[in-house]
Amino acid sequence: MEHRFIITGGGTSGHINPAITIADSLMDFYTSKNDTCKVIFTGRKDKLEGELVPKAGYEFRHVDAEPFPMKPSGKLVKAVKALPSGRKTCRELINEFRPEAVITTGGYSSVPLLLEGERAGIPVMIHEANAFPGRANRRFGKKAALVMTGFPGIESYFPKAKKVVCTGNPVRKMMFTKERYVCREQLGLKEDDRLVFVMGGSLGSATLVGFVEDALKTGKCNNVKFILSCGKQHIDECKRLSEAYPELDARTYIDDPGVYLAAADCCILRAGAVTCAEICAVGSCAILVPYPYAAHDHQTYNAKSIADKGGCEMMSDDDVKAGKLTDLLMNILNDPQKQSEMRKKCRELAVPDTTDRIAHAIDEVIMKEN
Repeated sequence: MEHRFIITGGGTSGHINPAITIADSLMDFYTSKNDTCKVIFTGRKDKLEGELVPKAGYEFRHVDAEPFPMKPSGKLVKAVKALPSGRKTCRELINEFRPEAVITTGGYSSVPLLLEGERAGIPVMIHEANAFPGRANRRFGKKAALVMTGFPGIESYFPKAKKVVCTGNPVRKMMFTKERYVCREQLGLKEDDRLVFVMGGSLGSATLVGFVEDALKTGKCNNVKFILSCGKQHIDECKRLSEAYPELDARTYIDDPGVYLAAADCCILRAGAVTCAEICAVGSCAILVPYPYAAHDHQTYNAKSIADKGGCEMMSDDDVKAGKLTDLLMNILNDPQKQSEMRKKCRELAVPDTTDRIAHAIDEVIMKEN
């Protein structure tokens, strides 16, 4: 039997990587049943999905789409103009490919496909990664055949969905295999080396870059090695900092963050849903700094869900800018027992069978619809 799906979700790695992981899980699931599975992705070729999806080996179709602003502005005109073209592309793709379902991980580039999926009567399935759902997922969740949630307790946001299941957030299986001592050896770290890994998400973080520079410039973190993932938007700062500070390894992007999440004595990170799932899978000692301008402040909800259970520390963006992060970081670095307790509690929150839960939930709905 052959199964066909169109998957969408883009703009940031927080939408794209879970979408790719969902595709991988469906391929593995149906292969194990001796069925075949075909997946096509939609999104914008000039955004990150246009790079990451083909790199993962999946067919990718460009769809015109622009974000709808929260308030009326010139951006609204661009969004309205792009929508008919995007819908036409998706309508033609649906007629050509005939998927059993369309699946989204959110983001504005998903809207044309989901509208055409609804119009064609094809089951719409949603994975909502955050502890507070985004606009697109709340809108399409009203008629969704299936909503899968990354955090428990958010079912109330989708009262009209036919089925809501808490699956956890999908992360690459390799994340669950990262052993701290192996990763430290891989990075050439000695037993008494102290490593701090700082990552501001795929787009980077000016606040976290500024913190690292201040810590190095003032000598507040003596005998500490920093690895900083700047993000492509901060490539100039990345080059400048790398040249100025020998104890800093600054890069624009890191392909396998799991190694650094496991090896570091402490990680300083934004609180995107995927990042939260990854630190739990690895069992990291982490300080989460929620991005203050995330829609509906959803990163604070994400971070709080872990911090409330002792799995991480969290600090506001304003407090980092006010210089309060250094003391918290040094307190953790100077307390190996606290590090160990945070790692243990963080790992206890991991959901190792997320991909299996997702594949089974999708298959159950497909079988029922057929």
